[in-house]
Amino acid sequence: MLNTIFTIIFIFGIYYLIRYHINLRKAIQLSKDALYPSKEKEFKSIVIPTEWREMECLSKNTKSYQYVKWGTVVAILLLVILFVIVLLTDVLGTSSFSIVSLFFVIISAIKHRGNLFILANGIIFDSKFYSFSHIIGYEVEKISRWHELYGLDPKINNGYKLTLNIKNKPFLPNFIVVKDHASLEKIVDLLEKEGISGIINEEKPYSTVNTSTNKF
Repeated sequence: MLNTIFTIIFIFGIYYLIRYHINLRKAIQLSKDALYPSKEKEFKSIVIPTEWREMECLSKNTKSYQYVKWGTVVAILLLVILFVIVLLTDVLGTSSFSIVSLFFVIISAIKHRGNLFILANGIIFDSKFYSFSHIIGYEVEKISRWHELYGLDPKINNGYKLTLNIKNKPFLPNFIVVKDHASLEKIVDLLEKEGISGIINEEKPYSTVNTSTNKF
């Protein structure tokens, strides 16, 4: 019974790794026609959470892509070896939790740097394409003193936390940080033109959205 469950998990893991790489390659191709960001200054206006590094373009020449490309190969090999060990020994029966945990650690280690591209027919978020119909809404928060993100990195202080509500994407982080108001306005305007509304909580009045009445 345990072997059957692990086999299902193994197949899911291999599928996830391959699918992730395919989505990344598709995102690289689509990002060439992005409405925003498209210039170096616009890339620098977006900061990616956890690493707090400025966003970079999607390209097969970047270190992040090469990591995913070769990391996927290594991860699949490790999963196959782990799967063979499980089938040929009783290790799963004695330490199933540790084996399954190791399995998920290997899978989750293969991840490209975060990103956000707005296209004519959807967005690329975390290296995956979503049509506008999959975007439920957005929320903007000013990262001022006492905000949960304030002080984590100097680049994001007094910037804006932009959270996107996307169908079938329950996992965090689901946000990026926009450094300045002008860049935020461009992003929000593009979303609003596609009928995507949201909530903006900031100190300055915003021309596009009525924060007192606008809801997801």
